Amino acid sequence: MSLLCTISNEIPEVPVLSPVSGRIYEKRLIEKYIAENGTDPVNGKALTVEQLIEIKTEPVLQPRPPNASSIPGILRMLQDEWDAVMLHSFNLREQLLTSRQELSQYAYNYDAACRVISRLTKEAGGEDMETDESVEEVGITPEIMQKLQDKASILTKARKQRGKTISEEVLKADDIRCYKQKSMHIGLHSATAPGITCLDVFIPDPHLVVTGGNDHSVVTFNCAAEDVTAILKGHKKKVTKVLYHPVDSNIVLSSSCDTTVRVWSVGSQSTTHVLRSHSSPVTGISIHATGDYVLSISSDEKWIFSDIFTGQTICSVADSEPPSQGMTACQFHPDGLIFGVGNNAAAIKIWDMKEQSNVANFPGHAGAVRALSFSENGYYLASVADDSMIKLWDLRKLKNFKTITLDDSFQPQDVCFDQSGSYLAVAGTEIKVFQSKQWVCLCDLTDHSDIVTGVRFGKNAEFLISSSFDRSIREYHPEQ
Repeated sequence: MSLLCTISNEIPEVPVLSPVSGRIYEKRLIEKYIAENGTDPVNGKALTVEQLIEIKTEPVLQPRPPNASSIPGILRMLQDEWDAVMLHSFNLREQLLTSRQELSQYAYNYDAACRVISRLTKEAGGEDMETDESVEEVGITPEIMQKLQDKASILTKARKQRGKTISEEVLKADDIRCYKQKSMHIGLHSATAPGITCLDVFIPDPHLVVTGGNDHSVVTFNCAAEDVTAILKGHKKKVTKVLYHPVDSNIVLSSSCDTTVRVWSVGSQSTTHVLRSHSSPVTGISIHATGDYVLSISSDEKWIFSDIFTGQTICSVADSEPPSQGMTACQFHPDGLIFGVGNNAAAIKIWDMKEQSNVANFPGHAGAVRALSFSENGYYLASVADDSMIKLWDLRKLKNFKTITLDDSFQPQDVCFDQSGSYLAVAGTEIKVFQSKQWVCLCDLTDHSDIVTGVRFGKNAEFLISSSFDRSIREYHPEQ
């Protein structure tokens, strides 16, 4: 077996072993290196000539010695130069390897620093680059009102054409009873400020989910692909409500305790408009059926109607008679000409868009109203409050026709009809799904380990999606 010198990569005349690195060297080369550096060439540890261990090998056929040549002096000089070149080449290889390692580390550090600087600049100074929308009101013009009425006429006509018949594609009650958790997704929001505070789905494709959290961020998630599609940062306090645009999955809206409403572009992961008309935490938002306008409410007893695509405040109305003690929940009627607002005074108020006036009041709860949901049939309104009750209201007769009492510890957070109006889900310490008209509980879903903050149905009630303070979103499907 041939031994190669670590320095020259050639068979050594007198091979020696370094005990500090275990490498083989040509004796004369390593002695020169030790004389100059006093270390092992490979690992840089201290090494003396006395430590070298000579290795006994079979004799190697050597070329003729220099004294056998006619020009021995020249050959000896060339040999010395060759030794010097080999030592220099070895040193260069070692230095190159070290330089590459250091350069790689510096490149990683530089990239990380650039990312941190970019994030901090965006968070700290980003508002200067964002459009600070004007709070000057333009009022609901005849053109805007006509647009709202035209949309309401189209939706009302479509509802009458559908009649009272429920599509055969809507899941049957027996299938709803078989809802079981199919999947769980965690890690969408930060663990340092845990908890998902709100949830919404994109109606044309309910597998597209948007969530808001205590970590001030808004996250869009594709449940089918199990992929986070955007992380939207800009709010300075917890997010109170998130909504997908009804027809454009690239548009998301959110409200926050930082007194703002933000319109986001999912594709660019940036803020399109920041609505700053409120002076206290924004507690709820609802998008009009046209998809052009957003209603926002806040704890300063004011509701505001704004243009989504320009960020312009159209009108704002203060609600002070009787005092609401702060608004807590809102939703447009499916036709968009009226909307409901719940408040801390345990009341629900119905407002008319044309007159911007309070046209009906629904008292009856004994605690702050937490969520509202209009049925697609246009007749029913569901509400939940801190009194652990679900109340169903008839908009034709303007009265409560059904009250469902939950456990005192239920802590209701959200309520939602499915798109057909056949089922009603309520979220709190667990999820309960009720069948409309009979108002019987079809199933109890208790998989979350903390308060459930949001619940939405998929198309035809084929599945259910929920969010929770336990940082997870969960999907429920009928068990096969």
